[in-house]
Amino acid sequence: MRTGNEPENARSALRLRFWLSMWGLLWAAFGTTVFALVERPGWAAACGVLFLVVTVDLVVVLHHIHQGPHWQPGRNIPPYEPDHGGPRR
Repeated sequence: MRTGNEPENARSALRLRFWLSMWGLLWAAFGTTVFALVERPGWAAACGVLFLVVTVDLVVVLHHIHQGPHWQPGRNIPPYEPDHGGPRR
């Protein structure tokens, strides 16, 4: 089911992205720690970079969640009007 006039105004499942980011954050931190302890600096660095990427994604997701119903619509927010190919305003 469409929830917006994709791809221009697509809506995202932000709560799902939040929990997936938290899961990724935990695993990246775990991987960085374990690989650093077993002296595998390449893998530790790769997990550290992944940790930074996941942290940035988490910050963006939290920012969009705090922006309100435009980014995190509830059940009472109707979908956007579909694009009928007319001129943009």
